[in-house]
Amino acid sequence: MKKVLLFVLVTLAVSGVMRAQDDRTASPQANLNVAADFANTSAAWPGSSDVLASPLIAPKVVPHVGPADPGTLAAPAEAPPAAPAPRYVYGSRDDFRWELALGIALVRFRSSLYYATAVGTNTSLTYFTNDWLGVEGNINTGFAPTIYQNEHVKYVSYGGGPKVAWRGRQLEPWAHAIIGAAHILPQTADHSQNGFAMQVGGGADYRIYPHLSVRLEVDWVKSHLFAAWQNSAQANADIVLHF
Repeated sequence: MKKVLLFVLVTLAVSGVMRAQDDRTASPQANLNVAADFANTSAAWPGSSDVLASPLIAPKVVPHVGPADPGTLAAPAEAPPAAPAPRYVYGSRDDFRWELALGIALVRFRSSLYYATAVGTNTSLTYFTNDWLGVEGNINTGFAPTIYQNEHVKYVSYGGGPKVAWRGRQLEPWAHAIIGAAHILPQTADHSQNGFAMQVGGGADYRIYPHLSVRLEVDWVKSHLFAAWQNSAQANADIVLHF
């Protein structure tokens, strides 16, 4: 009985020794595996919590957002100059100051010596001092058929004076008074070819383009020729240039 008990004890002791040796052999391998697994994790890298320090992710380049060097700042772009106001705005009184009229004149000359209907030319130049008042100078000519013994009637008047205009959108009515002189042929005995002439009347211009109008004009002409006063009439059809 003692021998059997002794054998059991010896067997248990041998088994315990062998198990202890197996545990010591397994522990370094287990520690080695654990270290290897730990080394493969991101926790083994210093500063692994910062994404920029991760070796598996390319670092992100952040552009410089600080104040730029004053020497490299571009000068602010200048505002473009404002467009100049147009010199002529259709439908307003901002118009050109000069008017040159060229056209055909029909003169009905009446005197105590003879009557004559003459066709000629009309030329006038006007300068506006403001929106409605101008200064005008004009020259009128007329040529009529023969009278007496094959003598042609030739008539010229010229002068200057004020002109008042009411400028609308397209229609421009106006009035003027021209004081000057007249020259007429044929010359009669004991009388001069020259005398006083006054032209009073008006008309209207119709604006086609900013620089171009057409005009109709009617005037009463008061003259002093042949030592007497005459009352005559004149009508013109003109084109008007604005500049």
